[in-house]
Amino acid sequence: MALTINPVNPKILNPKTPVIQEKTNLHHIIFGIAASKKLWSHRKKYIRLWWRPNQMRGYVWLDEPVRYNREDNNTLPPAKVSSDTSAFPYKHKTGDGSAIRISRIVSENLRLGLKDVRWFVMGDDDTFFVVENLVRVLEKYDHNQFYYIGATSESHIQNILFSYNMGFGGGGFAISYPLAKALEKIQDKCIERYPSLYGSDDRIQACMAELGIPLTKEVGFHQLDLYGNIFGLLSAHPLKPLVSLHHLDLIQPIFPNVAQFQALERFKVPEKLDSAGLVQQSICYDKSKKLTVSVSWGYSVQIFTRMIRAREVEIPVRTFLNWIRGADFTTFAFNTRPVEGDPCRRPYVYVLSNALYNRSTNQTASEYVRYQAYHHPKCTHQMDRAANIQRVMVFKKPNPHLWDQAPRRNCCRILPSKKNETMLIHLE
Repeated sequence: MALTINPVNPKILNPKTPVIQEKTNLHHIIFGIAASKKLWSHRKKYIRLWWRPNQMRGYVWLDEPVRYNREDNNTLPPAKVSSDTSAFPYKHKTGDGSAIRISRIVSENLRLGLKDVRWFVMGDDDTFFVVENLVRVLEKYDHNQFYYIGATSESHIQNILFSYNMGFGGGGFAISYPLAKALEKIQDKCIERYPSLYGSDDRIQACMAELGIPLTKEVGFHQLDLYGNIFGLLSAHPLKPLVSLHHLDLIQPIFPNVAQFQALERFKVPEKLDSAGLVQQSICYDKSKKLTVSVSWGYSVQIFTRMIRAREVEIPVRTFLNWIRGADFTTFAFNTRPVEGDPCRRPYVYVLSNALYNRSTNQTASEYVRYQAYHHPKCTHQMDRAANIQRVMVFKKPNPHLWDQAPRRNCCRILPSKKNETMLIHLE
C-alpha cells in the first residue's frame, strides 16, 4: 500500500506570528526611592539631579508625610507614606526597624496597579542614577523572566557579613515584573521568618533565595561602601556602563573644591552628551616623551611621566578607604593598587572643566584642567616632560550603541598641538 505524504500547512508549524516588542525604555520602569522625613530636605536635591518629570514613573516612599512646595511638585517624583510595619518582628541589636518598611517598597509599588510595567528599580534618596545606562542594562534582559539585577559591595567584609548573592540597595537593584508579583505573594510571610537580619536589602535577598532566584550581577551599580576620595575608582572604572553612585554624603565630592551637589551638576554635562561613554577609560602613549595618558571620559585625565603597561593602569588606585574601619587593601572586593609613595612616579591629574557638542562634526569636546601637580627637586627633570601641560582637550564622537557590542576600551591617540600648555587627544 503506497504511503501518501501530504504537504505540511506552514500555519500549523507557526501558529502565531512573532510579536516584536518595543525595546525597554524609561516608561517601562517604576522607581521606588527609600527616604525619611528627617533627611528629606537635604537629600531631595540629589533625586532632583537625575529625575525626569513627565518621562519617568515612580514614588518616594517615606516614614512620615512631608510637605511639597511648587518646585518639588514640578521636579520630584510623588511622595507616599509606607504602610505600617510595626507588627513585624525586628530583632537585630544594632539595626533599625525601618529596614522592614523599605524592604516592602517594591511590593507596595506593585500594588498600585500601574500599567505597562517591566521593571521595578529600588534606590535610596542618596543614590544618583545614570538613567540611560540603567535602561541599557535592563534592555539586555527578558523582562518576562524572573530577574533580580544589581551589584554587591566594594567591601569584601560587607559581602561576607551580608551575601555575595545580594544586590546592595543603595547602589540600586532591579526586579522584573513577574518576579515582583511572585515576591509580593510571599514577602510578608518571608519577612516574618527573618527577624534577625539587619537591613532591607538582605530581607529582599532572603526572599529571593526562597524563590530560587540568584543575583544577576551588573558592576555598574555602585553601593560605594567606601570612605574618602573615589577618584581612583572612577578614573579606572570597569568596562561596564556606569549606572549609579551611592553614599553621596559620605564620600568626598567627586570633583575637587566644590560641594557634592555642584560636583554632580558638572558630571551631568558629559552625561547628557554621551552617557554610554561616561567614565570609560582609554589609555594612550607618547613614546617620544615617554608619557602614559589615562582618560576617564567625562571625568579625568592622568599623565604619567613614564611608560606604564595597560594592565597596571586599568587597576584603580587606592585613593579611598574601606567601609570597615582599619581594614587593609585585602578586604576590597576588587583589585586595587597603592598610591605611589614616590612623588616622581605620581601622575599629573586633570579634572573635567566643561564639555560641548559640535553638531557639524558630530563630536564632543571635553576640557580637563590641571588639579594636582607634584614638584620635587629630585625629579624635576623627569617631570618636565609634562610640566607645561595645563589642560587636556579630548575629542570623541558619541556612541549610544557602545554597549551593543563586545566590551573594549576606546582607542586613544595623542594629536599634535600648537600650544605647549595644551594636550589634544582623540578617542574612537
